[in-house]
Amino acid sequence: MRILTSLRSLYRGDDEATRRFHVALATFDIATIVFLVASSFFPGSPLIEAIDIAIGVAILLELIARLAASRSPKREFFNPFMLVDMVVVVSLLVPILGEGFAFLRVLRLLRLIRAYSVFTRSRPNSPFLRRNERTILAAINLGIFLFIATALVYETQRSSNDQIANYVDAFYYTVTTMTTTGYGDITLKGTWGRLLASLMMIVGVSLFLRLVQTMFRPSKVDFKCPDCGLTRHDHDAVHCKACGLVLNIEDEGLD
Repeated sequence: MRILTSLRSLYRGDDEATRRFHVALATFDIATIVFLVASSFFPGSPLIEAIDIAIGVAILLELIARLAASRSPKREFFNPFMLVDMVVVVSLLVPILGEGFAFLRVLRLLRLIRAYSVFTRSRPNSPFLRRNERTILAAINLGIFLFIATALVYETQRSSNDQIANYVDAFYYTVTTMTTTGYGDITLKGTWGRLLASLMMIVGVSLFLRLVQTMFRPSKVDFKCPDCGLTRHDHDAVHCKACGLVLNIEDEGLD
């Protein structure tokens, strides 16, 4: 019971120890993502397989702890993050059975959203985060989107396409396709490869460019105008653009 109480405090508390624990989990998530991408350069290495097993055990223990600390273990069990982590554990601990799920390991990138959430909770009064929240989230979503697409290219092409030898090759192809640059030095093979390439070009014209625009668009702040209700304004706005009302947007002042 004492261990269970401590786990609940770490996962569901609101003190400095809880924040440090969640920051540590987020750091571990990022480290595993970096390793899972880097391991594509050393396929079949005994050392990589040993690290795979160690990471799989660590994730499995964290899943058990998360279930134990949850108010509703059944609901937590079917949480999308939990299901993704279960697939990751299978692909790491049982390579033969999990090889078909290997590309899903990169879905741990979705946990970068949790890492950002933890960071914002640990710095709740940061004017920088408040002012640039949409830009930061757009950058995170862009990174997630790019690496999931990269994983799909790598895992579907590596066995049949000698042009896709590692994640860097797949990433290069993904970026040139999403940006519609299309150098043509790397192409996807087979019918499914052409379908994937077509889908990536369609998505690149819409979602990819939209995320990039959001990152580099002049920053806005959320502040509801008490008169007309407009909620998005320039961070240095004095008057509401819709109705002209004088606004009182809090900021940190001039540097």
